[in-house]
Amino acid sequence: MTVTQPDVTVVIGAYEAMPYLVECLRSVEAQTLDPARIEVVAVDDGSTDGTGEYLEQFAARAATHVTVIRQENSGGPSSPRNVGLGKATGRYVFFLDADDRLAPEALERMVAMADRNGTDVVLGKVEGINRVPPKAAWVETLERTDVFHSNIKFTLSAQKLFRRALLERHSMRFDESLFTGEDALFTMEAYLRADGVSVIADHTCYYLVGRDDGKHVTKSGSYTLRFDSARALMNLIAEMVPPGVERDKLMLRPFLVTLLPQFGPKYLADSEQVRRHKFELAKPLMAAHWTDEVAVRLKVDERLRLELVARERPELLLDVVEFVKSKKRPDAVVERRGRRVYLAYPHFRSAGLPDSLYLAEPREARGVEGYREGGVGVFLRKVARKVRRALK
Repeated sequence: MTVTQPDVTVVIGAYEAMPYLVECLRSVEAQTLDPARIEVVAVDDGSTDGTGEYLEQFAARAATHVTVIRQENSGGPSSPRNVGLGKATGRYVFFLDADDRLAPEALERMVAMADRNGTDVVLGKVEGINRVPPKAAWVETLERTDVFHSNIKFTLSAQKLFRRALLERHSMRFDESLFTGEDALFTMEAYLRADGVSVIADHTCYYLVGRDDGKHVTKSGSYTLRFDSARALMNLIAEMVPPGVERDKLMLRPFLVTLLPQFGPKYLADSEQVRRHKFELAKPLMAAHWTDEVAVRLKVDERLRLELVARERPELLLDVVEFVKSKKRPDAVVERRGRRVYLAYPHFRSAGLPDSLYLAEPREARGVEGYREGGVGVFLRKVARKVRRALK
């Protein structure tokens, strides 16, 4: 008897997942894709709440083929995902968190999209249930794109369809030394190695569920783990992408999503010791990867905060963070017949800081009365380069 290879292996890593696991598995059973074309590999990572037993009950009754693996707790999501990936036989792999749910047509639509376009990664639109989902990537459906010409760099979670041949060809696995951001590292590598990426933005494929107990993995962990995550992602990008504009496009993501929040409102509540430690952790990252092209892609307050970190000016940073937390709007200084708009955050035209740090790019400047669009971005880049060369 010939055994047909499944189209997709759904890998479910589960730890203390009850009762959310019930709806998760129901969403797998509800798939419109033929059950014979689906394989499930579920890994119970040392649960004590009945998760493992429920997975075994599901395997006994499910129409699709289900493999259940039970192991001692590993302390993070990487190990169960890697174990599941090692057992997968499908043409594609989808990593489903045990708290979340698939939309009924998710697997059918994603497999069809990948087959139609020959793409190696497919992003299905995500909606949130008691959680705020990422939004930047779902502007439009894209049959074929890449990480440099889309916003997919802002959604690096693992809940995507991956061509298994791509993962095996490059021996890709989740980094078990990271306890947060391991999915970002894995997904960014897949984007960079992929022969095309597809985006389904006109149909919800995945429901990101917020647990009532608040025990979602991305909410846990100390600030040092965030720096570990940022460092790993920046190093990966630097290793795989040559210096230049394309590298800087990708570096925007770890600076904006991972590093910047460490110097946001929570920074005000940090002890002086923690603040100093954050600056120490950030120093080598800023020295290695903070460039003019990254800076100009940020809003003024974001750029200003990170530049103060790069310049090691914690006393100035506190004033800026307090201003940002207050949600006050900075005064706008309009010059050059409306073609330049400066947002006067703290220390504007003082403390030896260049005006270029406060210069709004068009997306921010358009809301200012008297602004005339034209040439701001070019001017800002030129000024920033001159400032950087002078500092060096």
